[in-house]
Amino acid sequence: MGKIIFYEDKNFSGCHFECSDDCADLMCHIKHCRSIQVESGSFMIYEKPNYNGNQYYLKRGDYPDYQHWMGVNDSVSSCYLISTEPGLFNMRLYERIEFGGQVMDLVEDCPDVMDVFHINDIFSCNVTSGNWLFYEQPNYQGRMFLIRPGEYKRFSEWGGRNARVGSIRRIVDY
Repeated sequence: MGKIIFYEDKNFSGCHFECSDDCADLMCHIKHCRSIQVESGSFMIYEKPNYNGNQYYLKRGDYPDYQHWMGVNDSVSSCYLISTEPGLFNMRLYERIEFGGQVMDLVEDCPDVMDVFHINDIFSCNVTSGNWLFYEQPNYQGRMFLIRPGEYKRFSEWGGRNARVGSIRRIVDY
């Protein structure tokens, strides 16, 4: 179970909206979002409605303004509750679309895809267990993408503009 509170003004002031599940359009509840508190669970927030645009991973904590969640602006329009069930993590990565080319298995965090797998791009993947984050740059930097269990035949299916994946992290609830 998760709980996130969106505030219209910085530093947790102004009108607010509490949410404990996915919400495809926050603008139905508040005019804008300038601060956030995550009381429990972890969430992916999105700049645009219907889980589109830049994504930001938020775990339990206070985010008094958009710079604290590494946003480029204060636009937050949808959110997704991430399940963080304990267990195994397993992902298969491919260097070509539709599961072609070199195959790489991953069960742990990977701070630098190039150092570990000697490739720059991931074109498709199959996640059999766990929720993951892809980052465009090494050491968990740059744009991020939520990767849930399922098949991704091409990078556009996880929201990437290109196949560049610099690092990969498991989403675990500490």
